Order: sequence, then C-alpha cells, then structure tokens
Amino acid sequence: MVRETVIEIRYRMLMASCRVVGVLPDWFTYGILGRLLYFILYRVARYRVKVVRNNLLHAFPEMSEQERRTIERDYYKHLADVFIDTIDMSNMSAEEMRRRLTVDDIDNQLRVTSGKSWIAMMAHYGSWEYFGAYQLYDPASQVVGVYHPLHDPAFDKYYRKIRSRFGVLPIARNDMVRFCLKHRNGYNGHPIIFGLIADQRPPQEDHKLCCEFLNRPTHFFMGSDWLARRFGLPVYFMHVDKTGHSRYHIWFEELYNGTDPIEEGVITHRYAQTLEKMIRRKPYLWMWSHRRWKSADTLEAQLKASASQLSEEPAVMSDAECGAQEAGQNDTGTNNS
Repeated sequence: MVRETVIEIRYRMLMASCRVVGVLPDWFTYGILGRLLYFILYRVARYRVKVVRNNLLHAFPEMSEQERRTIERDYYKHLADVFIDTIDMSNMSAEEMRRRLTVDDIDNQLRVTSGKSWIAMMAHYGSWEYFGAYQLYDPASQVVGVYHPLHDPAFDKYYRKIRSRFGVLPIARNDMVRFCLKHRNGYNGHPIIFGLIADQRPPQEDHKLCCEFLNRPTHFFMGSDWLARRFGLPVYFMHVDKTGHSRYHIWFEELYNGTDPIEEGVITHRYAQTLEKMIRRKPYLWMWSHRRWKSADTLEAQLKASASQLSEEPAVMSDAECGAQEAGQNDTGTNNS
C-alpha cells in the first residue's frame, strides 16, 4: 500500500511538471530548453557517446570522420527535441497534435484499409510517440500501441497516459498474443491498427530473425511477422520525415497484403531492408544511442524453419553465424573507438 502511494505521488509530480513545461511557448521549450538539454546530454553527461560513435562507424564506414560527427551532433539535437515532444504530449490538444503530425495521402490509406485490421511497423525514428495521433485520422478504427513496460512504474504510468490521450489503447508486449486471440474480429466492433516498434534488440528467449542490417548481423523481433501470417493482416511500414521542431510527416508503404502465401521471416526481412533505407535517408533521426549490438550475445534458437531458405530474401544467416559475426564486429568497432 505504501509503495503504491509513493508511485502515485511520483507519477502526479511528474505529470504536473511536464504540464507546466508543456504550456510554455515553443520558442522557449525548443529554442532554449532544447538547446540546454542538448548541451547537457552531449557536452556534459556525454550520454552514450561511445555507443553512438561505434554504431555510426559500422553503419557508415565510407563516410569521413567529420561527416559522422555531423550526424552525431544532429542526433543529440534531435534527441533533445524528442524529450520535449514527449513532455508536450502531456497536455497537447487534438488540434495541435494534428498540426504536429501530418499524414501523406491519408484519404488513400483510409480507403485501402477501410474495414480491415492491419499492422503499422515502426521504429525508434523521428518522434515515435506521435504515432498515437493516427487515431485522430482514423476514428473508425482502434489504434493499439504495443509497448514494453518500463522498470520505473511512475514513468511507465506517465507513458501509458500520454499514449492513450487521443484514444490509443496501450497493450503490454507480453499481453499481445492474448489480446489478438480475444479480439481477432475487432475491438468493440472496430478494426484494429497494431502499432509495433520492431527495431529494438529482442530478448534472448524471443523468436527472432537474424539478417544483415547497417553492415552488421542483427536480430529482429518476429512478432509482426507472426501476427500478420496468423491472422492474415496487411502490414505497412511507417516512413517518417522531420520537417521542423516538433513537426513530422508520415506515409505508409505496404510490406505484405495480408492474403498472399508468405514464408516465415519474409515480412521481418522486408522491414529491416526498408528501415535501413529510411535511416540512410536522414540518419540523425534514428536512435543511435541504443545498445543495439552487444558482444556478450549468446544467440539461441532462432527459426526452426531456417530463414536461409527464403528464396526472395537471401541476406539471412544462421543463428550461429549471426552470433559470431555480431560479436566479432562489435569487438573490432570497440577497439577502433
């Protein structure tokens, strides 16, 4: 009881603080607080700078050191913006949210997905929490945000609150299968849009696919792949472009139509390829400070049906090869940094 009370007090203090910051004008939050936050993260705390440099070195070996440092600085400026974006969501109006997130060819997207449940495969690129605004563009559907609960319960409650402000239904990752089976025909009469961020490092015990990504063997979650094949759901990749402070533009590219026969792993591999193309378009918008590749990687049981047999997706390797190459490349990159 005491613990729950402490969590609730911390949550309310966090929410109140964010709402105070959220009412400040953009010129102050992004122009002054954003620059101060950038300075603290990059120049003072040096937040994961070694991780960022090592990741950029492997991803862009053809670039000069100066070019990579430019991406590095731009990344930390963008990271500061993302923090402000998340704080602003605590009391942002629906009208303001629609101004901040615009959707390209929304009429066509609504037409091709009308009456259907589908999957939006996303990444830690741009300001990913803004995807909740898509509910405002498609009120006839129910947007479900699949998330990984945070260790800090007060912050976890805050994020669930801001994610649900515009009608999004947050579902913990471990509850996704149960939710899908229960609501296979829709949620309260509405088709479901599953928002799945699939670029983070999957846990050892998860079903995962290993393929080449940003010049490294990389494991990816298979949740979207399984969900699409199990329930016959179309899959769309969400492209993101940043057009200014707190301004983002998105559009969707079909990865799977939901009806054609498809082998296990193909959708995930298409996602990895499309994500890499988007990252290379504007590298600084991706989460480079994430420890995506680790040398202490005991890569276990990947796909029982080997992904190397995928006829149209040849750049897939065995789990043992992935583990050996990932560890070796990570060690090399660390020594060079």
